[in-house]
Amino acid sequence: MTITPSHDEAAKSLQIDVEDLDVQEIVAKILDHCATLQVSDVFFSSEETHVSVRVRHWGLLRLVTMVPSDDGRRCITHIKAMAGMEISERRRPLDGRWIYERENVTIDLRCNSIPTLYGEDLTIRLLPRDSGLLKLDSIGLVRGDYNQMIGLLAKPGGLVLVTGPTGSGKTTTLYASLAHLNNGERKINTIEDPIEYAMVNVRQSQVNPRIELGFPELLASVMRQSPDVIMIGEIRDPATADTAVRAANSGHLVMGTLHAPTAAGAVQSMLSLGVHPHFLASSIQGVISQRLVRTLCAKCKKAFELDEALPTFDEVRRWLEPGEGKLLYGPTGCTDCRMQGYAGRTGVFEVMVMTRGIRQMILTKQPTEVLRQKAVDEGMVEFRQAALLKVARGDTSIEEVFRTVPSEYLSAVI
Repeated sequence: MTITPSHDEAAKSLQIDVEDLDVQEIVAKILDHCATLQVSDVFFSSEETHVSVRVRHWGLLRLVTMVPSDDGRRCITHIKAMAGMEISERRRPLDGRWIYERENVTIDLRCNSIPTLYGEDLTIRLLPRDSGLLKLDSIGLVRGDYNQMIGLLAKPGGLVLVTGPTGSGKTTTLYASLAHLNNGERKINTIEDPIEYAMVNVRQSQVNPRIELGFPELLASVMRQSPDVIMIGEIRDPATADTAVRAANSGHLVMGTLHAPTAAGAVQSMLSLGVHPHFLASSIQGVISQRLVRTLCAKCKKAFELDEALPTFDEVRRWLEPGEGKLLYGPTGCTDCRMQGYAGRTGVFEVMVMTRGIRQMILTKQPTEVLRQKAVDEGMVEFRQAALLKVARGDTSIEEVFRTVPSEYLSAVI
């Protein structure tokens, strides 16, 4: 595929020159650049003749620079040393942590190395400590979904699941939910891997596989701490799933993330982990499934008029404000957004709230599609409709929606 000049400019705008710098200066320049760009991950990849440095910027992989092999490997060694990793061990995967200070901003770097064909690869997850937690009303929920989310969090007990693939913003939604609940009237305990943001008045615990302290063990202990709210970073094994459901049935409000493609699919995922249908049906209060899409740069997005005869936004017209849904917007690129055409990201959600009918279907182990249709019949805004709303309001482009949200959930969008 031929790269258009605009894409080429977008790629080049994120690149930096590290020639004639020593190893510590190279690492500092890369990390400072990444912090400025607000990237989520940095990847040092050892190739035959060099070490390439790429970043994940708004969900896309971008090349930042390439460093000669010798200097690149020294950079990896330097980062490993700063992260408390064994620098002489190159045959096994290692984990480390480096608290990086930059212009009065503290960034928590979570580092992982792994042996590859031409040497070590190093991945760094950037967790800015001072970036501030997002509020529920700023993560991208449409008005109806926001009201339903507030209703779920107001319940005294039960299970609330947040689902989606890796990098879809699940943890951000959980932290925003905790911030909403953290009013001093509830005892909140979390079990995380890792703890990404420190929260005042929230009791946060981190799993430690090295001493066989995993999610199930910590959850069992947290239950004895008499919490009102329990947040589980990830439900990924039968023991954690079963304990979470039993905690929710005993009167705790339990929130957790789960890998499932849709809100209705989360039910099948929990059943696949061995949870008894009766306990799940009686405990689960709702499921929030999500994806992240890039938001168009407000300074340079381009508008295109729609033919009024086309039914593009008819399906979501009832949720639009006057004047919305008459234009389509696309990216162009400017100096403000570094020629990306996009600036920031927002969530696309579907929120499934449990009803008597849905609970009965869970009890009888109905297929995911039957659950989904029942939820839609009872008012759930699907991914397709949520994505259309983002496009109709000029928040994102059609191309970005199709890039991010699986096509099977977008049939008949446009």
